[in-house]
Amino acid sequence: MSDSFKAKSTLKVGSKSYSYFSLKALEPKFTLARLPYSYKILLENLLRHEDGENITKGDIEAMAGADLKKLPQKDIAFTPARVILQDFTGVPCVVDLAAMRDAMKTLGGNPAKINPLCPVELVIDHSVMIDHYGSKDALDLNAKIEFQRNEERYTFLRWGQEALKNFKAVPPDTGIVHQVNIEYLARVVFEKDGTLYPDSCFGTDSHTTMVNGIGVLGWGVGGIEAEAAMLGQPSSMLIPEVIGVRLTGKLAEGATATDLVLTVTEMLRKRGVVEKFVEFFGPGVGTLSASDRNTIANMAPEYGATCGIFPIDEETLNYLRLTGRSDEQIAVVKAYAQAQGMWWTADTPEAEYSDALHLDLGSIKPSLAGPKRPQDRVLLSDVKANFKKAFEAEQKMRPSAGPAKVTDGGNTFELKDGAVVIAAITSCTNTSNPSVLIGAGLLARKARALGLKAQPWVKTSLAPGSKAVTEYLAKAGLIEDLEYLGFHVAAYGCTTCIGNSGPLNEPIGKAIQDNKLSVSAVLSGNRNFEGRVHQDVRMNYLASPPLVVAFAIAGSTDIDLTKEPIGKGNQGKDVFLKDIWPSNAEIQAAVAKAVTPELFKKSYGDVLKGDARWQGIKVTKSETYTWDAKSTYVQNPPYFVGITKTPPGIPAIKGARCLAVLGDSITTDHISPAGDIKKDGPAGKYLMEHGVQRADFNSFGSRRGNHEVMMRGTFANTRIKNAMTPGVEGGVSKHLNGGEGPVEAIYDVAMKYRKEGLPLVVLGGKEYGTGSSRDWAAKGTILLGVKAVITESFERIHRANLVGMGVLPLNFHAGQSAASLGLDGTEVFDIEGLKKGATDVTVNARKKDGKTVSFKAKVRINTPKEWEYYENGGVLHYMLRQMAS
Repeated sequence: MSDSFKAKSTLKVGSKSYSYFSLKALEPKFTLARLPYSYKILLENLLRHEDGENITKGDIEAMAGADLKKLPQKDIAFTPARVILQDFTGVPCVVDLAAMRDAMKTLGGNPAKINPLCPVELVIDHSVMIDHYGSKDALDLNAKIEFQRNEERYTFLRWGQEALKNFKAVPPDTGIVHQVNIEYLARVVFEKDGTLYPDSCFGTDSHTTMVNGIGVLGWGVGGIEAEAAMLGQPSSMLIPEVIGVRLTGKLAEGATATDLVLTVTEMLRKRGVVEKFVEFFGPGVGTLSASDRNTIANMAPEYGATCGIFPIDEETLNYLRLTGRSDEQIAVVKAYAQAQGMWWTADTPEAEYSDALHLDLGSIKPSLAGPKRPQDRVLLSDVKANFKKAFEAEQKMRPSAGPAKVTDGGNTFELKDGAVVIAAITSCTNTSNPSVLIGAGLLARKARALGLKAQPWVKTSLAPGSKAVTEYLAKAGLIEDLEYLGFHVAAYGCTTCIGNSGPLNEPIGKAIQDNKLSVSAVLSGNRNFEGRVHQDVRMNYLASPPLVVAFAIAGSTDIDLTKEPIGKGNQGKDVFLKDIWPSNAEIQAAVAKAVTPELFKKSYGDVLKGDARWQGIKVTKSETYTWDAKSTYVQNPPYFVGITKTPPGIPAIKGARCLAVLGDSITTDHISPAGDIKKDGPAGKYLMEHGVQRADFNSFGSRRGNHEVMMRGTFANTRIKNAMTPGVEGGVSKHLNGGEGPVEAIYDVAMKYRKEGLPLVVLGGKEYGTGSSRDWAAKGTILLGVKAVITESFERIHRANLVGMGVLPLNFHAGQSAASLGLDGTEVFDIEGLKKGATDVTVNARKKDGKTVSFKAKVRINTPKEWEYYENGGVLHYMLRQMAS
């Protein structure tokens, strides 16, 4: 005991005995009851992996004895039990593993050593698009197009499934990764070789946090950090602050989990929880279903937290039972949670937190969020005023010439500003929750009975996160009602939520573009950033599935649905939203009758098999991948070209030019778009030069296995604004070496600097890198030649990704910014004092007039392990050298 706390205990569950690393070994020296639930998971992880070198007794003592109000700046290691991937971010992960196998061979090592060391599960959900909608054959038609577009990628993933150990792929058209995770993949308590431990996961998608709703600690990481975890590398982190949210009361009549999570997002964004854990506690926890908790946990990235976790309790077990988990597994979860002090009841003493907020669930009111950020909550009664305010702001830059007369599909109508042109029931955030899906179906039934229909200009779609959703909607008899209003099942995947909304009908799209209309989308997703949902849609509102259906009927966001009629029904009578809104009792009765374990068991019974299209993909098993030089989807990335066994060390950054000066809340969508590829942009030109027709461009997200496309798409978002090119929207800059060049694509400017051998910097504002866990936002940055990014603040995942790719993240000191220092991007930058362990550097920015602006910047390489990554040129280089040696 003097040298280690590590000791196994025995737990008997039924007739079986298991071993586990008991937290009680730390008592009475430490009082564990005071620790947040999430700390207990971190503590067990340290205890189980203690080896006296990488993880020591001192690490465990620091964690167990931490003062939540005054945390030590202590670095700890965390090793997740498994890694989950989606295909947009997962394909480049597998590409990197394949490239590492080639590089290992170059360094004289064994390529077969490059294998996941923990379970890795990839769910293909990001590729399907809503090309077809509003018909019974939309699902099949979209799936066919998906396979045609993505055959190269899917063949590559099938190779990975054959070549890599511990790697499984859930085929396309099955569901959304996070919903599949909570409904099927999550163990809650893991068992390996007779030893029990908490389930935990990293995911290459920021909404990995959804699994926090059933007590599993997990969060989104960049692909490069996920790859390190796959290869057995623990993640290094500072002991996190934990912000507690005390819930009391219960949701009122008419309030949904969507309204709740939008309120939580607004509240926690105001509080500031970036790089912090959030934990929900209090009597209100017991009034929320596990599905409601999953919705709240899902949007942790939107409120800025690393995770948003709930404890394990009887409701967790109810959910596991409902989704078809075995009685044996449920018994293990309960017994282990109770033995480790991780079991919650209404009588459980409240833990200590770094800070605590209070939320009365009874205060939640029907809400949306928009038109550009998920934290900008709008009461349903205020949507009209919110739209008008946003519209007035748009008119200053882009005056509308509407309304426009449009004929489409046999209908002639006026398309006005504020028109809802996309209404999408989409995203695991809400399609994982039977209450809001059944609620949407019941609203559709009532609307149909009163003679209401969706407006003809609205592109309607239903894309459930799993096939179980369709099963229970059918069992409840609600499919026909939803279809009557145009909400046919169009896909099983992320679709509109990630920008895979597909094209608008040509007459509608043309009218929007020609008349510069400010039109709207209403979706049950988790993000509504500029340019994300659809490039022609400038106003995007997040809403519950019932409200999505309601706005499809209304056809506009220029309406107050609490006072104005939603439409005219039978005999031309005005119908109001209250006339068709289902009661909580109606919803719960339908849920209880239709949602059963058998539906989930049926949906997931043969989940890895896939359909005939997936089964028809032929691959040849091989140790290394045979790269096809003609492929426009999968190419060997250049990261390891010229790699040596000796690390290059810390680079000097001298004579750097500025590529872009960006503002606040620059998202990873701004930096690396996932949606449409513009024909006249560098990526579009590259594809056409390689024989790809415009109709076959697919999306940036689907081409993340090809660095040539992705680096050309970096900073290519149509809505990004570079202060170096005032008045011009889109990914453009100016080449300034030897005189001021014309405004041109950022990629083209970067390539000119590369030819001149000049490093680059990017300047940004607050919350730089917010949004998705997109590793290509960092990969594209380094491939353009950017060596440092200087901002007022970073979002957690993107900062880590920059370090992981060998890019230096720096922060202006408090109160300073590019604007306050008078930096406009024309300067030449030298970074002085950069050495291992440095907390500050001096940045000298030489202006055109010969004067120099000197300022201190905070180095955001946060841990000793991150310094090792940076010295090696990135985490993949570090791992490769470790394995080769």
